[in-house]
Amino acid sequence: MSRVAKKPIALPKGVDLNLQADTISVKGPKGTLSLAKPAGVEINVENGTANLSPAGEGNVAITGTIRAILANMVKGVSEGFERKLELVGVGYRAAMQGKDLNLSLGFSHPVLFQAPEGITISTPTQTEIVVQGADKQRVGEVAAKIRSFRPPEPYKGKGVKYSDETIIRKEAKKA
Repeated sequence: MSRVAKKPIALPKGVDLNLQADTISVKGPKGTLSLAKPAGVEINVENGTANLSPAGEGNVAITGTIRAILANMVKGVSEGFERKLELVGVGYRAAMQGKDLNLSLGFSHPVLFQAPEGITISTPTQTEIVVQGADKQRVGEVAAKIRSFRPPEPYKGKGVKYSDETIIRKEAKKA
């Protein structure tokens, strides 16, 4: 069995893991997340920890994956996930208009982006965007969607980039 699957998931105070016949739901202070229960994985919850084990011989690989997904769900409903983006370029700005994100990215028109349900977007400064939510996958998806409006280019580094991303710069064309 994989080393990841053997590791138990600690359930913090205020987090509740419910097992139904076909779904697994995790409820906490930041919200509720659910997952379709996969065949071939057994889940036991006791004394504030959840342990996973494969139900048969060929189900070892999926057990580690489901354990990682459940651990991310527990962390999401207790602490939440956050992704920071930076706007690099002259005149590149971000501002909130109600629940919509208004981006000025050098196009002839502003780009309006509506935050999906369960995701909060904030702009601490005009060149910073913070995407927060309980679901790790959706937070990453929304951050990637915002970045895709103007990905950073390799010559000047202009565009929307993750705050921890390093842009590998290219040398300009020589005459």
